[in-house]
Amino acid sequence: MNSAFIDFMRIRFLTMLAYRVNYYSGILIYTLNIGVYYFTWQAIYGSSGEIGGFTAAQMTTYVAVSWMARAFYFNNLDREIAADIRDGSIAIQFIRPINYVMVKMMQGLGEGIFRFLLLMIPGMLIAILLFPVQLPTAPSAWIGFLVMLFFSFLINSQINVITGLAAFFVENNEGMMRMKRVVVDLFSGLIIPISLYPDWLSMIMKVLPFQAITYLPGSVFTGRVEGTGIWNVLGIQVLWFVLLLLPMVLIWRQARKRLFVQGG
Repeated sequence: MNSAFIDFMRIRFLTMLAYRVNYYSGILIYTLNIGVYYFTWQAIYGSSGEIGGFTAAQMTTYVAVSWMARAFYFNNLDREIAADIRDGSIAIQFIRPINYVMVKMMQGLGEGIFRFLLLMIPGMLIAILLFPVQLPTAPSAWIGFLVMLFFSFLINSQINVITGLAAFFVENNEGMMRMKRVVVDLFSGLIIPISLYPDWLSMIMKVLPFQAITYLPGSVFTGRVEGTGIWNVLGIQVLWFVLLLLPMVLIWRQARKRLFVQGG
């Protein structure tokens, strides 16, 4: 890996570290979210043993790990890119001997590592103390989940980069970015697991990349996917990572041409 990319990642991590106090409130907010969903699902389950393939215990674990995983893979790369485009500072990036998109991805990774260490892990420990979260016992589940968590970051970041680069082609993509955030949270299974949607909608969501962000890693962590099934769902993530590279590269190339045409 290019040492310059590592430097960008390190600088973003140190920048986040300088404002780490802000993330203490983030731990509280994520814990409150888990609490709200926990008591909501407890009321929904009542005396029911299973809903949508989830037991009540699995649903509690799924809610906790899904929200804390979001603490790692979440970033604002779309807004950062859109801001660079609007103020014209992105033009400076073209004269630098380094790929702008890769720089943003590495900055996002630096932020993700910070969030993993100072938000996700502490938040998960608090969630385990407050709620009946069942941790996996199989090493394969832990390894599979951590690898899939990394791909969750990659796929979510790719979607953010594509959304941010759209600012080259529309006057204001603020609405698009807001819609993207709602779609990702809803269709990834963060708010409601995909298996609880109507069959026709669930089938549609399973051919979209969003399930690879939250639902699939959460299914591995809760034990709903085990053994060789972990490799299968990991394969889905890898497939979407590769497929999303194509529009990301094409949009970036078209964006460069558009800037050159407009700016000379």
